[in-house]
Amino acid sequence: MGLLSAPPCTQRITWKGLLLTASLLNFWNPPTTAQVMIEAQPPKLSEGKDVLLLVHNLPHNLASYSWHKGRMMDLHNYITSYVVASQIIIYGPAYSGRETLYSNASLLIQNVTREDAGSYTLHIRQPGDGIREASGHFTYTLYPKLPKPYITINNLYPRENKDVLSFTCEPKSKNYTYRWWINGWRLPVSPRVKRPIENRILILPSVIRNETGPYECEIREGDGGIRSNPVTLNVLYGPDLPSIYPSFAYYRSGENLYLSCFADSNPPAEYSWTINGKFLLSGQNLSIPQITTKHSGLYACSVRNSATGKESSRSITVKVSAPSGTGHLPGHNPLEQP
Repeated sequence: MGLLSAPPCTQRITWKGLLLTASLLNFWNPPTTAQVMIEAQPPKLSEGKDVLLLVHNLPHNLASYSWHKGRMMDLHNYITSYVVASQIIIYGPAYSGRETLYSNASLLIQNVTREDAGSYTLHIRQPGDGIREASGHFTYTLYPKLPKPYITINNLYPRENKDVLSFTCEPKSKNYTYRWWINGWRLPVSPRVKRPIENRILILPSVIRNETGPYECEIREGDGGIRSNPVTLNVLYGPDLPSIYPSFAYYRSGENLYLSCFADSNPPAEYSWTINGKFLLSGQNLSIPQITTKHSGLYACSVRNSATGKESSRSITVKVSAPSGTGHLPGHNPLEQP
């Protein structure tokens, strides 16, 4: 049948005052060929979704076709019809504005309601040997509108490799199936993720930092589904072993000493510096202008995360030489001018 397309109509009119409508409704004969079939896509759906009543085995050279709600062919249930020769679409009393008629006689119903559920009948009219009719019926099941799910969690700020997380998707129903999403991607099954059969509860037995992000749960019934608002998980971790930059340790008197310390941590770590075991200052960066030989010693950067209770440190030995007119020390400052 090819792609669906709207009929190349030149006029769109209502049923009122149009004699052609009466002729279409009054001159149907009992079916002589019942080869036309109607398939609903999807066959089951929830309220607010769209359904396409797809027509199969439609005869060629039609004069017109029309749709009715239910099995009775009366004016009250008349939805819409199309007259091929005049390229006219006619809207009947049962037309709601949500129906679209295609050139292959298929009917799209958008934003379905509970009242839309039931049978639909297609009537076709062929020129030539009298008026012939073929009709098909389809009844679809309409699921009740799904509620907006929500997530409950036992801990929004878990500590890495320490806390067990439990997400629960609400509400609970034996009629629903459940899915989980993180950062917009459907959560795969992995050895780290323990999910009961009904999938409503998501358990992370030992959370790690890579599992930080927005989590969503989805409830599904039939072909319909709806997701919850995201719940953002913030995993507390670190501090990791810090790094000190730059890494060279040889200086000459009169140069400026600048050291920077960094450690991956959530929340950010607290930094402090010591020299030869004595507290020097707090902060991530250490700067001493015009150093002398007395600034030689063991410089240590200590980091602490008050949320996780973890601490870590790294040290570097700095040697400052007296001014000299010749030669240079191994490992000298690469920023030194020749």
